[in-house]
Amino acid sequence: MANPTIRGRGSTSPGRRAMSAAARAAAKRSDRVRPDPAGSPVLDAPRAPAPRRLEAPDDASQARRDENQQVGPVVLAEESAALPPERRRRRRRVRLCALLAVLLVLGLAAVGVLGWEYAEGRRTDAARTEAVAAARKAAPVVLSYDHRRLEADFAAARGHLTGAFEEEYGRTTSKVVGPTAKKYRGVVKASVVAPPDGGAPAASVVSVSPDRAVVLLFVNQVTTSTQVTGSRVDLNRVRMTMTRTSGGWKVSAVDAL
Repeated sequence: MANPTIRGRGSTSPGRRAMSAAARAAAKRSDRVRPDPAGSPVLDAPRAPAPRRLEAPDDASQARRDENQQVGPVVLAEESAALPPERRRRRRRVRLCALLAVLLVLGLAAVGVLGWEYAEGRRTDAARTEAVAAARKAAPVVLSYDHRRLEADFAAARGHLTGAFEEEYGRTTSKVVGPTAKKYRGVVKASVVAPPDGGAPAASVVSVSPDRAVVLLFVNQVTTSTQVTGSRVDLNRVRMTMTRTSGGWKVSAVDAL
């Protein structure tokens, strides 16, 4: 007697699996078939997904969105258009007055700067003339002395000096120039070189500001003493720094070039 074949759960034959699939497909088609009133089968159309329901926004939320979408200049323009004509004209006049006030301030500032520059230019030109004249006058006094009247000559020279240079001049004349001049009977006469035609003595401005100037002078010094035979002439170039003080222009430095 032949042994019956025993099959497990996972040993379904291909033929049986095909029959099961066909049965399921027939069941689905039977669900879609319904009888019409006359008794004939009718195939149902596939159901479309239900449309989503869109709720209309309420008035408050719509107003907030409209307010957020408004642009500043447009709102201002609409508000300005809504103003009465007289008020709009008044607003334009206020803006015009503000603009004119700003322009006036800028104009006054520009005039002030130009005025200050003009005044500084005038002061600088005046300083140039005054400093050169003071240097021409001071050079012969500061650079000259006579052993017979040293105290008077040194005092006269100090009247043209100012600041630290005045103190330095006092120390130098009392410790070096004075004793040497007395010992050798020295006499020094200085003069600013003048052109042969009798013009102004040779002097030029190196730099100038309203309160300070540097003047270059050509100075001749004639020296006599017991150490030289006859007289000796020294042709010097001297740079004098002139400073404006309450007593006028004074010498604040002397450099021999």
